[in-house]
Amino acid sequence: MIVRSQTSGALARAFAAAEVPALLAVPVVMVALAAADVSASAGLTLLVALLALALMLASFEASRPALRQLMPTAVLAAVAAAGRVLFAPVPDVKPVSAIAIVAGAALGRRSGFVVGALAALVSNFFFGQGPWTPWQMYAWGLVGYVGGVLGEKDLLSHGVALYGWGFLSALVYGLILNGYHVLGYVHPLTWPAVVAACVASLPLDVTHGVATVAFLAAIWLPWGGSIRRVVAKYEL
Repeated sequence: MIVRSQTSGALARAFAAAEVPALLAVPVVMVALAAADVSASAGLTLLVALLALALMLASFEASRPALRQLMPTAVLAAVAAAGRVLFAPVPDVKPVSAIAIVAGAALGRRSGFVVGALAALVSNFFFGQGPWTPWQMYAWGLVGYVGGVLGEKDLLSHGVALYGWGFLSALVYGLILNGYHVLGYVHPLTWPAVVAACVASLPLDVTHGVATVAFLAAIWLPWGGSIRRVVAKYEL
C-alpha cells in the first residue's frame, strides 16, 4: 500500500513537472514547422496538441482529486459549455474564458485547464465536432491554466491583472486558432498570409476580449467568493 502510494505520488510529480513544457510545446512546434515550411505541419501540430491535452488530463487525474473537488470543476465546465451555447447568436461574446479563469483562480491551475477544455468539447456537441475541437480545448484550457497560475501568485486580486489577462486571453485564444487555420488551410504558407489572417480575425478577438472582461466583472466577486467558501469548507 505504501509502495503504491509512493508510486502514485512520483507519477503525479512527474506529470506536474511536464505540464508547462507540454503547454509551451504546442506554440513552439507550430512556429517551428511554419518557419521550416513542413508540408505535414497541420497533422504534426494537431498531434502535439492532442498529446498536450492527454498529458494535462492525465496530470489532473494523477493528482487524485476527491469527489468534492471534481464536483465544482464539472459544474463550472457544464456552465461554461451552456453559456457558450446560450450566447451562440452573438459572435465571439462567450463566457467560457471568464469561467475558466475563475475556476483556475479558485480551484487551481489544473481545474482551470479542465474547465476550459471540457467546455469546448461539450459545447461542440451543439456547434459541431471537428479538427478544430482539440485546438479549442487546448486554447481554452490554457486560458484557465494561466488564470490558475496568476491566482496562485495572488495577482488576480488586482483589477489590472485580472482584466488584463481577461482581455489578453482572448487574443491568445485567437492566435492559437489562427495558427490552426493557417497551417491547415492557407497554401502556400507565407508570412504575409499569416499576418493577413491574424489581422482579419483581430476585430472578433477584440470583441471576445471585451466580452471576457465584462463577464469577469459580473462573476468574479460573487462566483469567486462562493467557490472559495466551498474550498475552505471542504479543505480542497
